[in-house]
Amino acid sequence: MSAFSRTGRLAALVLGLGLVFAADARAATRVAVFDFELFDTSGEAGFNGPRPAEAKRLALITGEVRRRLKDAGYEVLDLTPEAARIAEATPFRNCNSCELPIARSLGAQIEVIGLVQKVSNLILNINFQLRDVATGQVLRAGSADIRNNTDESWLRGVSYLVRNRLLDPPLTGKAAP
Repeated sequence: MSAFSRTGRLAALVLGLGLVFAADARAATRVAVFDFELFDTSGEAGFNGPRPAEAKRLALITGEVRRRLKDAGYEVLDLTPEAARIAEATPFRNCNSCELPIARSLGAQIEVIGLVQKVSNLILNINFQLRDVATGQVLRAGSADIRNNTDESWLRGVSYLVRNRLLDPPLTGKAAP
């Protein structure tokens, strides 16, 4: 084997390893986006838990947050492996950060939890927190009041939060993709 071919192979190996390390350094931040929950303080009688249309909207806005984070370069984790622990722990608003060990076990670096407070059938409030899973520190939080209990109003509220609170200004440090 000539010195030239050995040098060429060595250079290719070094370049290949460099690309692998660069790809690892740029690996997307892993985020656990938990399902948004409903906290109904409206006093409407006859329902224990969200109405079917509101359950659909909770899934709709959770999916929208996951999609937007994925589009922004984050690795949105599948929560299915921890479904039983999640079901046991919810609602998260009452569990004093019990979702953090769940997010850790999924390999998340950051987590997003969300809550929709229903004040009345006309007035709702969408809230989220983004936290560092290792420390529990809140990195971002936001709230948006919406009017009308419709798919459109819920999506507009969550769109506002993602654009103006969750991703703007861009996340830095461990939370950056």
